[in-house]
Amino acid sequence: MTAKPVWPYALGAAALVAIQVAVLHHLGQPFIAASGHILLWVNDPFSPDTSQQLADWYSFSHIIHGFIFFWLLKLAAPRLPLPARLLIAMGIEIAWEFTENSPAVIQHYRQQAIAAGYVGDSILNSVSDTVMMSSGFVFASRVRARIVIVLALGLEIFTACMIRDNLTLNVLGLIAPPIPAIHDWQAGARHGPR
Repeated sequence: MTAKPVWPYALGAAALVAIQVAVLHHLGQPFIAASGHILLWVNDPFSPDTSQQLADWYSFSHIIHGFIFFWLLKLAAPRLPLPARLLIAMGIEIAWEFTENSPAVIQHYRQQAIAAGYVGDSILNSVSDTVMMSSGFVFASRVRARIVIVLALGLEIFTACMIRDNLTLNVLGLIAPPIPAIHDWQAGARHGPR
């Protein structure tokens, strides 16, 4: 059996990222941080460079998105070639990036203690988030499930300990009414040691 060429999938991925850039630009998101700098990593979760640069603490959440999308798509569409499933995962991630950078969701995030100054993502950061998700997806496709699960749990615990936020708390903050204990715990990150 002849292997299918990879270039149609690569063109599909490039088209998805081009759409991502165009839509985020239309939504008014800047290409890079207001500082004009491009950084590989932002360590301070309260820095205005968070969600503006190539990577920050929230990059781990996007890697976990990739783990989740890989397993969901493996269950939902096991016969689809891996590159086709990756394109679907990219489409889902990019749709989330549009939602995350909509005025309503930006305003909703600002009500959480950890994201009080959130202005949405730069286009650079958003595209990097899609790359992080894709990396997580590919990693999950090549490694045993138990290793992926342990790594996902480890990343969730690590980010909760380091910045008092993670994917689980983000989802909870989006779908549930505010929980005062979580809000107070996250607000304490600004004022004292973790």
